Amino acid sequence: MLETSARLLKLLSLLQTRRDWSGAELAGRLGVTARTVRRDVERLRELGYPVHATQGAAGYRLGAGTSLPPLLLDDEEAVAVAVGLRTAAGGSVAGIEETSLRALAKLEQVLPSRLRHRVNTLNTVTVRVGGTGPAVSPDALMVIAEACRRRERLRFDYTSPRGGDTVRSVEPHSLVSFERHWYLVAWDVDRGDWRTFRVDRLTPRPPTGPRFAPRQPPDGDVAAYLAHQLSSRTWPFQATVTLHESAGDVAERVWPGMGVIEAVDDRSCLLHVGADTPSDLVWMITSVDADFTLVSGPPALTDALRAQADRCLRAVRTT
Repeated sequence: MLETSARLLKLLSLLQTRRDWSGAELAGRLGVTARTVRRDVERLRELGYPVHATQGAAGYRLGAGTSLPPLLLDDEEAVAVAVGLRTAAGGSVAGIEETSLRALAKLEQVLPSRLRHRVNTLNTVTVRVGGTGPAVSPDALMVIAEACRRRERLRFDYTSPRGGDTVRSVEPHSLVSFERHWYLVAWDVDRGDWRTFRVDRLTPRPPTGPRFAPRQPPDGDVAAYLAHQLSSRTWPFQATVTLHESAGDVAERVWPGMGVIEAVDDRSCLLHVGADTPSDLVWMITSVDADFTLVSGPPALTDALRAQADRCLRAVRTT
């Protein structure tokens, strides 16, 4: 059985993870009687935590308010927050790096030595590889997120990657963080279709509004829709091949952003890919390591496939 102080921390942690708890559930999780739970709840109230009774006296809910004392974290939660803050310090949202480091410094000062050791060990042995993406404004992210939540139209200035500035009016659906870039998936009101927008290329024009009825996400899933956009439609060279294996068999060999798999039957699937050059298309298609048939693509892709085949044959003949 937990000591009283440790049990109070555990009880508070449980109350923060879910809206409603029954007394019996809390007693079971803490390994105590329902009577002990009632006493512990009274202690939390005396400390200033607004624990409300629900369903008569059988349930409990942790209320919110400006008088709520500082949040308490258990060991796992404290480590998770510390790791998250350190990750955010090197993230793609402009202006929060220094803030994250300040918050991390404050947290590490109050962490027990055993937890500081765990956090420092992880940071010491971790190597971050890869270029940084363009920084986005946290204010822009919050404006977009609020418009998504409230289902209010959003207007913004947008700089197209092909050049030119436009003013767009959209029904925002979701923000997607993908490979150190932030994207907005939204219904474009003027074009009558779904579109994706790089958040670092847009500047919101507040206020938002009017409200709109939610639409079903494109392709049934905004992440799949974005992957399809990034892997094919936005590239100058695009191709579709039939892979002579099932979609399930090749799924782990096609990473997000590389291409989109479309199931055909239990023996084949379609792979849609896009790239900067035909040679890049060849590399992407052959990296899946499956027999394939070219369905569509630029004439240069056929030449690039033949050149790659000849190169491989020459390599074998010289051995």
